[in-house]
Amino acid sequence: MTAKFPIRSTLLLTAIGVLAVILPFALMKAGLLDAYTMRVITMGGVNAIMAVSVNMIVGITGQLSLGQAGFLAIGAYGCIFFNMDMGLPLPLAALCAILLTAFAGFLIGFPVLKLSGDYLAIVTLGFGEIIRVVFINLKALTGGPNGRQFTTVMALNGGLAFVVVTAALVVVLALLQNFLRSSYGRAIMACREDEIAADSCGIDIFRYKMTGFVIAASIAGIGGSLFAMANGFVKPDIAQFLRSIDFLIFVVLGGMGSMTGSILAAYVLYYLQEFLRFLQDYRLLIYPLILIFVMLFRPKGLLGMRELSFVGLFRRLRNLFKSAVRRLRAFLKRGRVIHG
Repeated sequence: MTAKFPIRSTLLLTAIGVLAVILPFALMKAGLLDAYTMRVITMGGVNAIMAVSVNMIVGITGQLSLGQAGFLAIGAYGCIFFNMDMGLPLPLAALCAILLTAFAGFLIGFPVLKLSGDYLAIVTLGFGEIIRVVFINLKALTGGPNGRQFTTVMALNGGLAFVVVTAALVVVLALLQNFLRSSYGRAIMACREDEIAADSCGIDIFRYKMTGFVIAASIAGIGGSLFAMANGFVKPDIAQFLRSIDFLIFVVLGGMGSMTGSILAAYVLYYLQEFLRFLQDYRLLIYPLILIFVMLFRPKGLLGMRELSFVGLFRRLRNLFKSAVRRLRAFLKRGRVIHG
């Protein structure tokens, strides 16, 4: 029975993901959802993918990284380079950009993962700033501080961008949840809980930390490629420190270790930021206030380390439906007895 659970969970997650793709797209075609709101939801999906990437390091691996925006920039500019400069088709260019980001994470992981705590955070922060400065000076490839235009079908078609980003998010979440249930995922979480105990059980700490770091970099590469394709314009400022902090806020609010919590927080906070634009710069005070209240009343985040179980939700709905049917039958039966 336990072996069937991941398959059922993945199938339900896929079905819900398909519904999440079809419903807003149908509303847009029917004129009930405007293009601006669809774009906000699309970019919220990109932020959700980046929140999953950060949560893979912070919540699952147990390391504090402040340089995920650097991997976002590598994925975005890598997609542009392979498509416009190398002439590769867009899907193949995105795949090459993801592999390039994973390779960058592999190279950076060797010196970085020998550190921990504040030292690791400082080094990854420096990595993100180095990436930003390098991209500013590589004007031939990145367009310098003014950025580079990247006109794609997704940038011109908001509906298509929404479908691709949402589908990618569902696939990433399904694959990652199944990976975390595997022996590799449990070994990574064992390293997070107690490195000494994990090492005494024969778990190679550095190897599994590196695995988690490379997976997180790959997911950030997916987010970067989708950002470039959906936004149509990329600047080196996407690698700045504040963007990494935004991704970390999504994780802290949703719950470190909870992928679905991070996704929910990313969508809500990004939409809230766009909704409160009439407050101008004062809307930037919303994040600190939300963080303060969450840390005071819910220190572990909205979901803590729990996940939204789609199988559990399906079972609850099924049980509620069965209970309602039984009550209706009992009511009708009593009515027939009284009238009889």
